[in-house]
Amino acid sequence: MSTATRLSALLALAATFTSVSAQAAPAESTFPPTPLASKHFAYPTGIPYKVDTDQNLIRGFQHGYNICNSTTENQQSLCQTSFLNSIDDFCLWGPDPANSAVADKEGEMVAWCTKPGRGTRLIPAGALKGVQFMRTPDYVQVVGFIDQVQINIAAGDFGGEMDPHGADLRGNPMGGLIYSNAWSTSPDSFTQVIEWHNFMGGDGFCFKVCDPAGPNAAHFCEHRLDRIGCAYNAPNAAQTGVFESCLGDNQDFPGVYTGVDGVVSTYSQPPEALGAISTMPYQPKVPASSSCTPFTSSVLYTAIASVSGNGAAATTSSGASAATSTGTSGTTKPTAGAGASTSKTSAGAAPTNTGNSASTVAASGVVAFFGVVFSAIFFS
Repeated sequence: MSTATRLSALLALAATFTSVSAQAAPAESTFPPTPLASKHFAYPTGIPYKVDTDQNLIRGFQHGYNICNSTTENQQSLCQTSFLNSIDDFCLWGPDPANSAVADKEGEMVAWCTKPGRGTRLIPAGALKGVQFMRTPDYVQVVGFIDQVQINIAAGDFGGEMDPHGADLRGNPMGGLIYSNAWSTSPDSFTQVIEWHNFMGGDGFCFKVCDPAGPNAAHFCEHRLDRIGCAYNAPNAAQTGVFESCLGDNQDFPGVYTGVDGVVSTYSQPPEALGAISTMPYQPKVPASSSCTPFTSSVLYTAIASVSGNGAAATTSSGASAATSTGTSGTTKPTAGAGASTSKTSAGAAPTNTGNSASTVAASGVVAFFGVVFSAIFFS
């Protein structure tokens, strides 16, 4: 066989391999075969190492893992199994690396918790500046103020929303699971929460989990109003410096409101392509609350009293949390910024206010910021 013939044969063979390889590589897709919200696992024995194991999806792979225990419990944990049980036992989603924008890391968030024993990172002592826990007929929620730098959210970032859906149905974070004992007969029995939302940013947060047995879980834990933050998604009476646990009425479904004419309307969030949300057609109503029990933060969070974090917030010389405010009436209630970042899916998180009544929230306004709503909410 001549040299030219051999060369032609090799080129033909190479072309064949190239063609086979091209056919073998499947194209990336957006949606998983099974959405995150449809994946159900019993805690703790039914949880897989990773919930999101689908291949060839545009957003890549799950950042962390879901089997979390004493071997994973440290401040570098990548645990993505979270909890919301009570005022002294809850987790928040925060970034893995320090100084991160929520918009950049919402798909990779990890759990930061107030109690050890979950295999997660722990919220540093003194980071929580005020917390209100609320139990209602259809959901429980925790709302409050936080030195967000301590859980790796960049200073000044007005954050965004995490929920079990996301634009591609993989959730934010991808593979994130939530459990609660709020509807169990035993504190050691946990139910997987299917519908939830967690807004983080603006040195505030709100985290609501809806009773999976309730008929309106998807409505109370709405996930499509991600540009209007805690003020509209989780109206509340949280105050900086106050730590309290209350019973409360259900809020109106997020986005549903009654006008001055008595007509019930549903708000539709405009697409970001239309620019900033500069006005809102309504102000949300804070549901009535009762049986509020005040606490001292150093008593609530003794388990994290020795956990240090980034920046100035740390522990006192006695090992107690540096924030020791009580839920006493008459506490000074400064304003708190809430708003939105440049996140493609986000709005800010700082809590709303009015006090423990069903009165209407007094919002200072809705200001445009980087094309996304920025709400500055005052506390009465």
